[in-house]
Amino acid sequence: MASVPSKLYSDDVSLVMVLLDTNPFFWTTSSLPFSQFLAQVLAFLNSMLLLNQLNQVVVIATGYNSCDYIYDSSSAPNHSSEDARLPALYSNLLQKLEEFMIRDEKLGKEEPRGKLASSLLSGSLSMALCYIQRVFRSGPLHPQPRILCLQGSPDGPEQYVAVMNAIFSAQRSMVPIDSCYVGAHNSAFLQQASYITGGVYVKPQHLDGLFQYLVTVFATDLHSRSFLQLPRPAGVDFRAS
Repeated sequence: MASVPSKLYSDDVSLVMVLLDTNPFFWTTSSLPFSQFLAQVLAFLNSMLLLNQLNQVVVIATGYNSCDYIYDSSSAPNHSSEDARLPALYSNLLQKLEEFMIRDEKLGKEEPRGKLASSLLSGSLSMALCYIQRVFRSGPLHPQPRILCLQGSPDGPEQYVAVMNAIFSAQRSMVPIDSCYVGAHNSAFLQQASYITGGVYVKPQHLDGLFQYLVTVFATDLHSRSFLQLPRPAGVDFRAS
C-alpha cells in the first residue's frame, strides 16, 4: 500500500490579503483618526500571525491614485523569530506605508471636483487576486486564501465594471472577500463582493472597538466558519453604479 503523503498545511492555515484604505480625502473627514485605525489593524495582523505559525499576511495599500504591496509576512526579515515578528511587522509596514502615501499624494495633490473621492479598490482587488493565483500555481500545498477589505471611502461608479470583474474572478477561484466598512454609509461594492464570494460583510457600529470586530469575525479561518454564527447583512444593494 502506498504511503499517504504528509499534509504540509492543515485546514486552519490562512493566507489573508488585507486591502488597507489610505485615501486621505476620506480620513481627513472621518470620525475615526487614521492613526487609531492603523493601530488596531496592526494589532489584528499580529494576532493573525500568532494564531498559526504557517499563517501568511499580505497588506496592499489602496490609495486614491494608486495601490501597492507594503507588507508580506513570508518575505519579512526575522520571520522565523517569534520575538522579532512584532517589531519587524510594525517597522517594515509603517515605513513602506509612509513611502506609499508620499508617492500617492504626488500623483494628485488636489481633491477631485465633480466626482467622489473614492479609493482605487478595483486595482487593489486585482493585485490581491494576482498574488493568490501565483500562490495557487506554486504547488498543490498552499494556505487557504481570502481577501479582507478594510475600506472607508465611498464607492467610485467609474470602477463598477472593474470591481465586478474582480468579484467574479474571486468567485470562480473560490476566494472569499471579507469586508469591514468604516464609512458613513454602506458600500454596495463590498456588499456584493462578500455576498457573491461567500465572505462576511461587517459595518462596525462602534469604531473604537474595531479591533474586537476584526478578531472575533475576520480572524476565523475558513474551516472554522462552518461552526460559527457569523454576522449576516440585513440586505444587499445589487443596483449597478
